[in-house]
Amino acid sequence: MASRSCFSALLLLLVAFEFIFVIGVTLPRCRPIVANDNDQIQFALNLEFLEADFFLFGALGKGLDDFAPSLALGGPPPAGGRMANLDPTTRRIIEEFGYQEIGHIRAITQSVGGIRRPQLNLSAEAFAAIMNQAMNTTLSPPFNPYANSINYLLASYVIPYVGLVGYVGTIPNLDRKTSLSLVASLLGVEAGQDAVIRGLLYERADETVSPYGLTVTNFTNRISEFRNRLGMCGVKDEGLMVPVQLGAENRTTSNILSADANSLSYSRTPAEILRIVYGTGSERSPGGFFPKGGSGRIAMRLLQ
Repeated sequence: MASRSCFSALLLLLVAFEFIFVIGVTLPRCRPIVANDNDQIQFALNLEFLEADFFLFGALGKGLDDFAPSLALGGPPPAGGRMANLDPTTRRIIEEFGYQEIGHIRAITQSVGGIRRPQLNLSAEAFAAIMNQAMNTTLSPPFNPYANSINYLLASYVIPYVGLVGYVGTIPNLDRKTSLSLVASLLGVEAGQDAVIRGLLYERADETVSPYGLTVTNFTNRISEFRNRLGMCGVKDEGLMVPVQLGAENRTTSNILSADANSLSYSRTPAEILRIVYGTGSERSPGGFFPKGGSGRIAMRLLQ
């Protein structure tokens, strides 16, 4: 009887420990942060700055400081951005995206106030490090996003989707109708950008990315898996091709739009987003595209 009682007590202790672990560790890291509308919308500027400078430099060889310097609010110039070797169609699309991001930054700044542009790292080395982690190997030669159109589109695949799921995660936590209207409008364009990038890559899904011997699909699937690992809150990201059981209505292996079982957009919290764009898996450890961390109250609070 004594041994049975000890076993029962041990079992209850293990169950209790597991309950504490799930409630105290796993779930809080996935909960939305408590913040007012202005702070939540301003947080999105971190991604908008990243996209604006990456697209503008990629298409035109110059960034936000050349087109709308006042919107950076004195933030340091991005490091490593340069013009990409793009085909004419891709260059035109990316140029349009860059101008759209300027508009997003202006709209947010005029509506809720701006934040100082954080230090951005757009260097080929930063993207190479991200790709090495995603592919779980050291690519040789190092991945260069500016080398050609396929590389640039794969690098672009890394960024806008994170902004998209961030806006989806923000909407349920907003209080004002004006905030909802603004974010819904921003979300529409971000979703469009992501769809265009995924569509362009899907046309080349089976094409080999030289000189790595891996297809475009291999890259997108690995990048999506990598973002899920960094985000630490389940599957919220899918590559261009999926098993049929994960396709729309379990009837397709194509996955041009990443969505859940009901074809609804996934959402992420600010903490999840920072874990991804920092490339560290921790909202408290800057790195990746934000070597000194993000700007605004939410990013600074999470950094602490």
